[in-house]
Amino acid sequence: MRCPFCHNDNDKVVDTRASEEGYATRRRRQCLNCQRRYTTYERLEELGIKVIKKNRTREPFDPKKLRVGLSRACWKRPISEEKISEIVADIEGVIYAKFDREIEAEQLGEFVMRKLSHIDQVAYVRFASVYREFQDGHDFVDELQPMLRARDET
Repeated sequence: MRCPFCHNDNDKVVDTRASEEGYATRRRRQCLNCQRRYTTYERLEELGIKVIKKNRTREPFDPKKLRVGLSRACWKRPISEEKISEIVADIEGVIYAKFDREIEAEQLGEFVMRKLSHIDQVAYVRFASVYREFQDGHDFVDELQPMLRARDET
């Protein structure tokens, strides 16, 4: 592994631990040349699951894309990067456990919305507004009605 600071190819592993619910290995490394430390991750090679988009095209499942969508929905909300990583790992685990080759984008979106609904309602509505392509304020109200009813019942 090349050091990202001095580009030397001589390091040692200082610490190794499981990460992302066991789907990755996190390694802390120390460059033997400049003595600086950095972190690397090992992940399973893509297993070939495709996402079937709304227009019926298929593209490889990309957890990074999922993370970007979650990060946008959670922007300026009290949700840590660790929590976002946990959500991505949970959803990735479900996908690899339940699907062999393909998953509909709608199912993927529903998994995300289900997770967000339990964590942060604002992030949930933000994600829903993009995922369900809200056109006006009525769409927001329609999405919020079940949450408001549930809150009033408690």
